[in-house]
Amino acid sequence: MQARSALFDLYGDHLRPRGGRAPVAALVKLLAPLGIAPPAVRTAVSRMVRQGWLEPLKLASGPGYSITPKAARRLDEAASRIYRTGRITWDGRFDLLVLDAPTARRERQRLAATLRYLGYGTLDEHTWVATRSAEDVDLLLSEAGVRFERFSAVHAAGTPGAMGLVRRAWDLAEIGRAYERFVAEQRAALAGITARSNDEDAYAARFRLVHAWRTFLFRDPQLPPALLPERWPGIAAAGFFDRHAARLRPAADRYVEQCLDGGNRPARPKDRRK
Repeated sequence: MQARSALFDLYGDHLRPRGGRAPVAALVKLLAPLGIAPPAVRTAVSRMVRQGWLEPLKLASGPGYSITPKAARRLDEAASRIYRTGRITWDGRFDLLVLDAPTARRERQRLAATLRYLGYGTLDEHTWVATRSAEDVDLLLSEAGVRFERFSAVHAAGTPGAMGLVRRAWDLAEIGRAYERFVAEQRAALAGITARSNDEDAYAARFRLVHAWRTFLFRDPQLPPALLPERWPGIAAAGFFDRHAARLRPAADRYVEQCLDGGNRPARPKDRRK
């Protein structure tokens, strides 16, 4: 697990609901159970400041970092997709982007990852498609200095045109297999986490669960149901994620509060119920 990615998860899943700020010492404590060393945390924080995701601030307990408005928008959007709080609707329109791709390989890779995160799939080297228009894609492309044209295509669900675009843009069979692997791997990892586990272990297990689930934001465009295959594995995987994320939430919250308090407040007793 990369420190930068873990920090996004930490701020999005735990710190955003608590004001989006934390002391550096708490960030180090909260990532230690994931095997991330303090120097890696501090390096990742500095990088996120340069990229405009975090900003330094002075807290009563010492130096800390807060999310920027840009980060708050991205984290809120990610949370709505992770926990599926918004309803997926579709009016039959596909959003098409035709880009002059950057010449540098790293810039092309970064742009491709961002577009996939926003729900776009690629038809060819220059053409991307999505079933919904991302609100900030115009700004993102302009800031990246990428010239582009934008079109709208209308295809009713179930028609050859609609299904042809979906098959070209996304490998749904592979995404489905990835969901099945996610359930199998996480079921094995979570088997030992019970009500008798301590809060730190429950926190770490839930963190890894959310981290693994978050990768689907870059894989699965969350197509409307009308464009999905029958018996879509993503539905069962979402139910599995919801159950275990909710089951482990109380213990994870206790551990986060303990770390944010700097250890000054005694930890709550473990729940011994089965």
